[in-house]
Amino acid sequence: MYQLLETINSPADLRRLPRTQLPRVADELRAYLLDSVSRTGGHLSSNLGTVELTVALHYVFNTPDDRLVWDVGHQTYPHKILTGRRDRMGSLRQLGGLSGFPRRSESEYDTFGTAHSSTSISAALGMAMAAKQKGEGRHAVAIIGDGAMSAGMAFEAMNNAGVCDCNLLVILNDNDMSISPPVGALNRYLAQLMSGQFYAAAKNVGKQVLRGAPPLFELAKRLETHAKGMLVPATLFENFGFNYIGPIDGHDLESLIPTLENIRQLKGPQFLHVVTKKGQGYKLAEADPVAYHGPGKFDPALGLQKSAAPAKQTFTQVFGRWLCDMAEQDKRLVGITPAMREGSGMLEFHQRFPERYYDVGIAEQHAVTFAAGMACEGLKPVVAIYSTFLQRGYDQLIHDVALQNLPVVFALDRAGLVGADGATHAGAYDIAFLRCIPNMSVACPADENECRKLLTTAFEQDHPVAVRYPRGAGAGVATEAGLASLPFGRGEVRRQGSGIAILAFGTLLHPALAAAEKLGATVVNMRWAKPLDVALLLEIAATHDALVTLEEGCIMGGAGSAVSEALQQAGVLKPLLQLGLQDEFTEHGDPAVLLALQGLDAAGIEASINTRFSVLAQNRAAKVALKSVA
Repeated sequence: MYQLLETINSPADLRRLPRTQLPRVADELRAYLLDSVSRTGGHLSSNLGTVELTVALHYVFNTPDDRLVWDVGHQTYPHKILTGRRDRMGSLRQLGGLSGFPRRSESEYDTFGTAHSSTSISAALGMAMAAKQKGEGRHAVAIIGDGAMSAGMAFEAMNNAGVCDCNLLVILNDNDMSISPPVGALNRYLAQLMSGQFYAAAKNVGKQVLRGAPPLFELAKRLETHAKGMLVPATLFENFGFNYIGPIDGHDLESLIPTLENIRQLKGPQFLHVVTKKGQGYKLAEADPVAYHGPGKFDPALGLQKSAAPAKQTFTQVFGRWLCDMAEQDKRLVGITPAMREGSGMLEFHQRFPERYYDVGIAEQHAVTFAAGMACEGLKPVVAIYSTFLQRGYDQLIHDVALQNLPVVFALDRAGLVGADGATHAGAYDIAFLRCIPNMSVACPADENECRKLLTTAFEQDHPVAVRYPRGAGAGVATEAGLASLPFGRGEVRRQGSGIAILAFGTLLHPALAAAEKLGATVVNMRWAKPLDVALLLEIAATHDALVTLEEGCIMGGAGSAVSEALQQAGVLKPLLQLGLQDEFTEHGDPAVLLALQGLDAAGIEASINTRFSVLAQNRAAKVALKSVA
């Protein structure tokens, strides 16, 4: 089935093939990709859409000497397969296996590690300028999607690149999609550019010109005549200083390869506009690219099937339902997302309250300041954003929201470890980077019902509040109807023990309770990393021999650090063990396994406490024995 593909163990093997065999390579590559991802789960629609483009790039450019930088990188499975990792695709996104994104440590062909959007042009420009400075003739190619082009960083890089004399090629992979449906003026511009007679004529003209293989100046002249004459005197991208070529069909190798070969001979910044279709070649993914963006395992013959048994409610679903319920009660509520409608659970809100729903595109910095502007005018913005993506709007969070003490709620999805997506998507740092900001508060719900209530508590405040919750389902606690809240900045004792007290922040409360049963320890559900319930903390410290803090976030600067600071300020000296994510980037893999490796499951918590407080435990055991003898 993969007779030709199995002969390709590197791009050098691909380049030895006659061009006439490349369509067959693409067909086999697409079939292999569909079969592989259906067995492991992973990103599918985006990868099906880049098969021909990947083949063409590795065929024309001398990789890895020429640098390919893939934006986001969830469309690089064809790239991985062609660069010697075909036999490892069965380990994709599993512990010790291939990453779902480019990683420099994984392959010399992964020239830049990516997973967040809109970094490719900056990185490729840096590589191109470095090559120029070192006197090397290599090329640098950035492949960026139309969704990622909505971020400011992409335009900052283009603004810089347009005045740099270096061999940079930016390829706009225009599939009219990011993850959610695209929004914004740029998308509207691209849609107009490719609609009607212009697109059809451009495709036909491009094929005729390239098949004739005219001299480069003739090619440039004819493209200038046809493209500019049918559009406007100067395109958006040419105003940035790029030589704009396109649009061309990104699934037509007969257009792609000659175009890339000609561009490779040109000097200075080049911009190639290719049109692709997400899910290309698999009808189910073509019809619903959002559903097939990141599916789990499935049968390609049947497609995605609804589970017969109802799954446990996820935290994302809890947020989505709360958002709709609160919107019904309070007309001031507006929902904001940076292009993550489905991922953040806002689809129902969009459908029911379209006039109060704002998708600002892949533009996290803008999303935060946009929310601040709305809050200034008396609205109550709720920004639904992944913890890892809020890092991109950190300056705006400090300068535009917190400094002005504006009542913006940040619903931080994917807090803690995220499993298969790995370190780039893990929400490991939000407690640490939020609690140091004046006016900010940080809530850490332990279960689904508490999440709903703490969202209400956050919404009731007149200052910025973040509610952090993990990916996936929680303990299975049913959510109550209504919009009840919980006391602001207050925790609760969930299990009364003696000797050792475990202070849990968030969903690790549940393994803490399991460990405490064996340890005879007290367990406190702290709920808030900021403000800390200092009164409860001091009460617990006064009645216990040692304290343990527990959080699914980085130890350095996290909630455990907050407890240590509070004890020190109160002049309380007490043995303290801080458990959380170590000072390292956590690999991709099954979330339960990753937590266990970090020592954050029940067995790991118990073992850490016994190791740290072994002498204390022995002394307590001796005291108990003496009492029993007496």
